[in-house]
Amino acid sequence: MSLEAQRAVWSTAYIGCMPTAPVDLEACEVKQIHPEAVQLARASVAPPARLERALSMLKAVADETRLRILVGLGATELCVCDLAALTLVSESAVSHSLRFLREANLVSSDKRGRVVYYRLADDHVRQLLMSVLSHASEPS
Repeated sequence: MSLEAQRAVWSTAYIGCMPTAPVDLEACEVKQIHPEAVQLARASVAPPARLERALSMLKAVADETRLRILVGLGATELCVCDLAALTLVSESAVSHSLRFLREANLVSSDKRGRVVYYRLADDHVRQLLMSVLSHASEPS
């Protein structure tokens, strides 16, 4: 469900009664809303602008080449040539991926002489990668 559709559901749902939009209740035997739980969950939902920014960051990570780039940059700064050798894709493809990652504020760059070096934007990105990779290594 898109973010806009979710907003529409949230804005039309009233505490204590059924939402006007269809809700998947296959796992429930009783159609019942728990007002306190819904209120608590609503209070924890980030503002729409923050959700959209988080979504764009997660979309940026949801590509194998971009994820490999980020993991490589988690170890050290690398230039486009290094990243192409790491990911086994063309320098053009790496540049395209880096532009996407820069727009999502996941990487930053520094030009030294004629070479541009890339690194993770900050420690939050490193923590996100470590958390995702750690979670992925756990048994299903």
